[in-house]
Amino acid sequence: MSYLDELNPRQREAVEHRDGPLLIIAGAGAGKTRVIAHRILHLIKTGVEPSSILAITFTNKAAQEMRNRVSNLLSDVTELPFISTFHSLGVRILRDNATRAGLSPRFTIFDRGDSIRAIKQATKIAGFDPKNFEPPKILGAISRQKGEGVTADEFAERASDFFPRVVSRVWDAYEKILTEEKALDFDDLLLKTALLLKKETGVREAYQTQWKYLHIDEYQDTNRVQYDIARLLAEAHRNIAVVGDVDQNIYQWRGASMKNIMGFEKDWPNAKVVTLQENYRSTQTILDAANRVIEKNKHRREKTLFTKNSGGEKIDLFAGFDEAHEAQFVAEKSRELIAGGAEPKEIAVLFRANFQSRALEEAFMGADIPYQVIGVRFFERKEVKDIISYVRAALSESDTADFARIINVPTRGIGKVTLLKILAKQESGITLGTRTKIAAFRALLARIKKKLETEPLSIALKFVLTESGLEKALKDGDGEDEERLLNIRELISFSTRYNGIERREALEQFLADAALQSDQDELKEEKNAVRLMTVHAAKGLEFDTVFITGLEDGLFPHARLYADKITEEESEEERRLFYVALTRARKKLFLSYAGARSVFGSRQVNLPSEFIFDIPENLLEADIYQSTNGTNVYE
Repeated sequence: MSYLDELNPRQREAVEHRDGPLLIIAGAGAGKTRVIAHRILHLIKTGVEPSSILAITFTNKAAQEMRNRVSNLLSDVTELPFISTFHSLGVRILRDNATRAGLSPRFTIFDRGDSIRAIKQATKIAGFDPKNFEPPKILGAISRQKGEGVTADEFAERASDFFPRVVSRVWDAYEKILTEEKALDFDDLLLKTALLLKKETGVREAYQTQWKYLHIDEYQDTNRVQYDIARLLAEAHRNIAVVGDVDQNIYQWRGASMKNIMGFEKDWPNAKVVTLQENYRSTQTILDAANRVIEKNKHRREKTLFTKNSGGEKIDLFAGFDEAHEAQFVAEKSRELIAGGAEPKEIAVLFRANFQSRALEEAFMGADIPYQVIGVRFFERKEVKDIISYVRAALSESDTADFARIINVPTRGIGKVTLLKILAKQESGITLGTRTKIAAFRALLARIKKKLETEPLSIALKFVLTESGLEKALKDGDGEDEERLLNIRELISFSTRYNGIERREALEQFLADAALQSDQDELKEEKNAVRLMTVHAAKGLEFDTVFITGLEDGLFPHARLYADKITEEESEEERRLFYVALTRARKKLFLSYAGARSVFGSRQVNLPSEFIFDIPENLLEADIYQSTNGTNVYE
């Protein structure tokens, strides 16, 4: 078992623990993915069947990295354990047990855009104006309830105040739309899985028998329904190993509960606890700063990160006159680093709020430095969704949303009034010429369906592109249309990975994967460019050099709009978010803030963030930068 020699003592302790509950507190950069992969290897080497092992993480990217690690370690094993995201696991369980769950086996998965569109429609059906009740806000309220394991009927019973009653009525209409379109949204994939496992003893016991060893990554990010799924799968054998870090819990605003990891030993008596504190990523200077920042939080498990890496450079601190000056500093420093041999893709610029990217993008464009804004999902691009809508509309006559989306893509001269008549099944009043166009469109969908059922997926998607007229329309368009056409071709290239799978399964897997992509799951190959992203989007990533911008009181830590002050819980989450930002850096950190900034159209003067003062002065170094207008700013 020479593979155990690759681990430090604490990692090895976690890997060698076989039976019974295990809690691994893994600090940033402490090698948690290695530990999970080696633990799976060790279980198999000591006699556990690979098919008895389940590993769950949060993003497709993380799941793929885990599969690759395990596959490399198990080169002599023909069968791999099931490694999946929570949502993909839900898709598998629900498709396998669709009848018992009261679902169509070929249910559609609504992405966020689909859900917002349906919520807008449901708001109107419920008798409210979407302009007065924003669909994203209502969807967020429904999502939070589903994440807590609450159904629409349960919510309706206790909705007493005005807004909850509005949500309840919209939710009821939304559920009817989902049923009509044979669809589930993201939250349903988890909620309906948990309800199925609770109610159907035979289903639950079958999966408990199948997966005797359960691993969950990023356990601090689980919500109530994910917690329930894990508990239901693991309760028979109690071989549950969870990995997480309270200090990196930054998603409470979308339902992640710290109680799950903080209360693990209460939920699972006699659990073994292993704390990983040795960091393999950052310099000691960066870790010293991070340790001092996070130790101010009260609700956490005590740990102090250390490394055998060198001490490293001091952390640069820069005060800009305004956001434009700050952005110029970041761009010029990036230029210097690249000129000195740094790879652009190893530089990240992090910010607390999306609006901050505008000034930064302007500065990078002005300096002619390659950059890439992370967070725009490939599968959310209009042209990609159009192709997927063609596929879904061709496969299901009841899918009116996708039918409506692409009946005029590209333009076919079918107006909105005509579309409403089609959806209302009142086509007799439509002119003969328009009925001919509609018939041609339906014939196109029929040909696409035949291709999907008889040809490999990539061939069928090429057929969609050409026969729909999209390829010609985009070729005849402008430069942006050329980029859109390239994105569709990239989608077709991506689809070749499903060509060796049975056609029906390939289609289901393709549509599920497309719907379940996350912010970090960019399909296109990453450019060699400086990364610009929010701190939330940076979680799980690492870079040689990191700029943390906008460190101003009210921005980072973020002040909630219309709130007199943030709560202690919110304050601690902001501090954890800054801790996550600090620990993304391997070698060098730059911190910056602007003395004045335009926010929502008004100019405001800023004080430096309290987080800056949490870092010992001996770790910081002032930066001076002369902007293009000749202004010198000192800190």
